[in-house]
Amino acid sequence: MAVKDEELPRLRRCVELAAEALESGDEPFGSVLVSGDGTVLAEDRNRVASGDRTRHPEFELARWAAARMSPAERAAATVYTSGEHCPMCAAAHAWVGLGRIVYVASSEQLASWLAELGVPAPPVRTLPVAQVAPGVAVDGPVPGLAEEVRRLHRRFHRGQA
Repeated sequence: MAVKDEELPRLRRCVELAAEALESGDEPFGSVLVSGDGTVLAEDRNRVASGDRTRHPEFELARWAAARMSPAERAAATVYTSGEHCPMCAAAHAWVGLGRIVYVASSEQLASWLAELGVPAPPVRTLPVAQVAPGVAVDGPVPGLAEEVRRLHRRFHRGQA
């Protein structure tokens, strides 16, 4: 399934949340959880600047869903996100039983951008969601919005936040 035009506002909101994270001194990532009927249920942004590197928005939304949604509701939900889930978040997403993921920028794109900026590799290998959670439907990247996400990462890693 490809990204639909009606999904673009949710993805733009993810980019806005990523920008909010950047303005707060954090890495620019943002995510939105949407129910099967299209209702926005929750949203979050990166909060790893506190020192807890597990405070990714995708992980937080998986926890939120596990505590508040039935298994059927989780399976029908979609997580929209500024960047493809890291392995930790992809695993949480799959373990909780959430449905589709739609991302703006892929893990491959992010790894390429960070390498261009001379940022050291992270302690966890960057993998596509499909390699960590093969049963999860995944769509992305979104070319026009991906360039906006690239600019946010460039600002963060060049100290221009």
